[in-house]
Amino acid sequence: MAKRKVERRARKILGEEPIALVWCALGKAIPTPPKDVHRAAGKGRLKGRHHWLLYVGAVLGFFIIVPWYLLDTLGSKPARGPRVRRTTDDGPRAATPSTTADREPAPSVFDGDWGLAAGQLLLRWYAQSPNPRRLVLLTQDRICVAASPRRRLSPTKADDFRIVTELGRHEARVEAERGQPRGFATFRIRFADGSWLELGKLADPDDADHFFHTVGE
Repeated sequence: MAKRKVERRARKILGEEPIALVWCALGKAIPTPPKDVHRAAGKGRLKGRHHWLLYVGAVLGFFIIVPWYLLDTLGSKPARGPRVRRTTDDGPRAATPSTTADREPAPSVFDGDWGLAAGQLLLRWYAQSPNPRRLVLLTQDRICVAASPRRRLSPTKADDFRIVTELGRHEARVEAERGQPRGFATFRIRFADGSWLELGKLADPDDADHFFHTVGE
């Protein structure tokens, strides 16, 4: 369950006890919006900011690990004779699973309409916080989305989050299916205009179970 200081912070910013809360994040990257839509929304970031240690690791990997790997590979590669080109023709090839999958629309994190509530919220996602995680808090009459200003956080210990989006029950509702496998469970915030936003990567199993039990009642 969430640590006491998380619960204390939640009560403080809400002014009441939440009936359920859960740390979560977008399951996929934010799609690229049309340029005019992005410009009208202030051209905010569409990706999170990583901690500086990640960039240091990437630089070390490029200048140390990659050259070592290439040298090791070239040194152990056996000599090969001339390649023989195959000229047999087996006729038309059947569609492979990869080619048929490319024709199917990929699932998205929202309904696809940038002009509606869910799309507008996504355009502000990383302007509100560089961290992709959000704390969704439910009260009797509100759905609140909170975020931490830090790039890195421990979801069970963070106590500096603030509300970045507040929705009345007439503006949105939470939809979730019970019985989803842990680690893959998702839920949607369905807005009054019909748009929706899907969230997953739930941080704490106990909080997630309570959250799903609450919204399923």
